[in-house]
Amino acid sequence: MDVHSATLQEPARLPLTGLARAADRFERGLGGLVELVAAVIVLAEIVILGAGVTARYVFHAPLVWADELASILFLWLSMLGAVIALRRGEHMRMTGLVSRVSPGTRAVLEALAVTAAIAFLLMILPHALEYAEEEHFIVTPALEVSNAWRAAALPLGTSLMLIVACLRLMRLGALKPILLAIAVTAAFVALFWLAGPMLKPLGKLNLIVFFVGVVALNVFSGVPIAFSFALATFGYLACTTSTPMLVMVGRLDEGMSHLILLAVPLFIFLGALIEMTGMARAMIQFLASLLGHVRGGLSYVLIGAMYLVSGISGSKIADMAAIAPVLFPEMQKRGAKPGDLVALLSATGAQTETIPPSIVLITIGSVTGVSIAALFTGGMLPALILGIALCFVVWWRYRGEDLSHVVRHSSREIAKLCLIALPAIALPFVIRAAVVEGVATATEVSTIGIAYAVLAGLLIYRQFDVRRLGKMLVDTASLTGAIIFIVGCATAMAWGLTQSGFSQDLARAMSSVPGGGWGFLAISILAFIILGSVLEGIPAIVLFGPLLFPIAKQVGVHEVHYAMVVVFAMGIGLFAPPFGVGYYGACAISKVNPDDGLKYIWGYMLALLIGLVVVAAFPWLSTGFLKF
Repeated sequence: MDVHSATLQEPARLPLTGLARAADRFERGLGGLVELVAAVIVLAEIVILGAGVTARYVFHAPLVWADELASILFLWLSMLGAVIALRRGEHMRMTGLVSRVSPGTRAVLEALAVTAAIAFLLMILPHALEYAEEEHFIVTPALEVSNAWRAAALPLGTSLMLIVACLRLMRLGALKPILLAIAVTAAFVALFWLAGPMLKPLGKLNLIVFFVGVVALNVFSGVPIAFSFALATFGYLACTTSTPMLVMVGRLDEGMSHLILLAVPLFIFLGALIEMTGMARAMIQFLASLLGHVRGGLSYVLIGAMYLVSGISGSKIADMAAIAPVLFPEMQKRGAKPGDLVALLSATGAQTETIPPSIVLITIGSVTGVSIAALFTGGMLPALILGIALCFVVWWRYRGEDLSHVVRHSSREIAKLCLIALPAIALPFVIRAAVVEGVATATEVSTIGIAYAVLAGLLIYRQFDVRRLGKMLVDTASLTGAIIFIVGCATAMAWGLTQSGFSQDLARAMSSVPGGGWGFLAISILAFIILGSVLEGIPAIVLFGPLLFPIAKQVGVHEVHYAMVVVFAMGIGLFAPPFGVGYYGACAISKVNPDDGLKYIWGYMLALLIGLVVVAAFPWLSTGFLKF
């Protein structure tokens, strides 16, 4: 569930004279170098994992070093990607409050978002250096090199983020908001440091102070979510415990080093490929020829296209960006309201969250140990149920649509478009079959999808713009950095919560909910709708997945069934206004004013909620195909 909450506003540049010109030149040069290295690493990961699949499945000679090298490069990609995301203002953040205040206050909050990140980076950097030094004595098993080669990504990435953040602060323009933000940040850091002796006796009340108070204050002030988590965790450990901060760096490393998460950049890149090669357009044109003459037909096409494209890209941004520009112009020609279009696009974003290879499902598998293949198998039918619920709303709203001017495609034309679209439609089934049949892991299967898309683009669709590859690789690195860095910070925060005894308290509270498994599902739906609107799916899963999935199993709820329920609940929270940040992402892609969609979206959200209740009430919809 990788939609950006919102991003840091690109600051107005200072007049390029003197120091400002030198700083701008340095920032451009440094940024270009980091982007080049990150793009090369993305390409290297694709080649290494692709070679691993080929060697094992074709030549029956596994490359024992491939996973280890991919893991080393992945940490570097995550940290350098986080640098690029910070430079480009693409770290996930909430801007609900920031966008509603006066320009003067907004300028202070924008500066505060940067100074808060600088504060954390300054505090963690010495410990990251120490951690890399400690890793020097560990030798990797396959490559037999020092683990410091991998761990060095943490201090170097932290240093580069610190430099980029400082340069960003210099470019914000007005001096007064910058100085005020620096003063506020320094005051809060000093206040908590001095209050340490008074906070320690509070015991578990500190969880509310840091993991509720500090996180909420930062998130609603517009500080990127990753840095909000990191500041709260650092403050909690430093001020109320005797835990060495080296441990927090270790938890960051652990959260960012799950090899299964390497699927994230590869599927993001695959999503960009299917748009560039024309595969998405071919699918949509076929579906439009099939249903375009039906009342509300193109809305059904939108639902079906999101179902298919989500099965390929794994990225909501890629899904919506591939579909909206193709479908929306024709839908508006037929009289569809822009607000209704963006509302349906948002609803389909929530509906297709469980379509494999969903990044959220991959994240669930990495943090809870649930089989990725089982999650991929269990996600198809529940998404179809929610899609049917959306179709009922479309049928009701468009039952009086005038189609007198619509030309119906002949069977010959439909067959021709079907033949053209067939290679594109087959891709999600190829991906799923490769995982289920054991040809490749959930991580490696993305390289099969990439190879398939490249060959389809070159040989079938004859649409492959090599000039766009560089930008696609850099965009992949940036989005990967934003996602994986937040996973690392959320992992550290989850560890702090667990060590405090919170998990045991939560387990007792959730287990005592009346109604057994049904009561637990009901309260989980409510909780994850709220979490989805505030935190987004990935951080919410990393924080609460390891705590709640064992409880679900304890009260008799199947893990795959529970995964489907919480993912849909988070999707509804993510794409429902006024707090659902996915809704605003859909509006940005569609170039529609968010206010235009408000009166249309509630019908779709109600349909999704009814569909979710159906999925929760009938576990077979999630688990029925696991036996086959």
